[in-house]
Amino acid sequence: MGTRTWWNRYGSQLALLSLAVFTALWVRQTQGAALFEVYYWITRPFQLQSEQRLEQQQQAESLNPIIQGLEARVEELEQQNKRLGELVDYVSTRPNFKGVVAPVIARSPDHWWQQITLGRGSQAGIKENALVMGPGGLVGRIISVTPNTSKVLLVTDPTSRIGVAVARSRQMGYLQGLNNNQGVLAFFNTVPDVQPGDVVTTSVFSQILPPGWPVGKVVSVDINKATGPEAAIAFFAPLDSLEWVVVYQNEQQSSALNNPSPPE
Repeated sequence: MGTRTWWNRYGSQLALLSLAVFTALWVRQTQGAALFEVYYWITRPFQLQSEQRLEQQQQAESLNPIIQGLEARVEELEQQNKRLGELVDYVSTRPNFKGVVAPVIARSPDHWWQQITLGRGSQAGIKENALVMGPGGLVGRIISVTPNTSKVLLVTDPTSRIGVAVARSRQMGYLQGLNNNQGVLAFFNTVPDVQPGDVVTTSVFSQILPPGWPVGKVVSVDINKATGPEAAIAFFAPLDSLEWVVVYQNEQQSSALNNPSPPE
């Protein structure tokens, strides 16, 4: 076999083998630096994509708390606007009474059902014994005033006793708080005409509060109570979660300040 024929048959294989050997020696001599360099440039686009995705993920994670905070703030403002809208609607049903809209700025956990503090005072025209209403019904009355704040005795306070009447039958009695969202109505009549669902309002015999203002509705009746017939009353106003109220002045304040009669 001639040299030319042998080269044609085995030359390409010999060249590849020589290249492989040279490459191995070169890699060993350079400790693979060039190979790593080649690998780096080949994989660089994929690394960039991974880095971009990681950066986007980190940005999204850092923005999430901000977005969640803004969403919570928007929801809070929407709820406040809703409550204010309810108060505006309520005030519009009393066109002959001028009310002062006031925010609830303080409420002690130890006296949650007894008192609240409002962010309006004498500079806004609020006086002691003024009527305080919330969305739907009676909240209480003003018991002390400063130039910029006023304190409210809630109808849920056990020391609060309000003269009330059943709107349907005009049965009279006084309502006392129970430190929760209900009160107890003690009747003057020994056999009162009252039933669950009846609406209860302030009475014409109330010593401080004007008559006809909504208070709550009867949820149960106990005619055979040992101390006299009673009814459990659910208050209309959301007394456990008040944020805004409306304060109304009334002409019965001064005459009641020194009146020892229990019902208000």
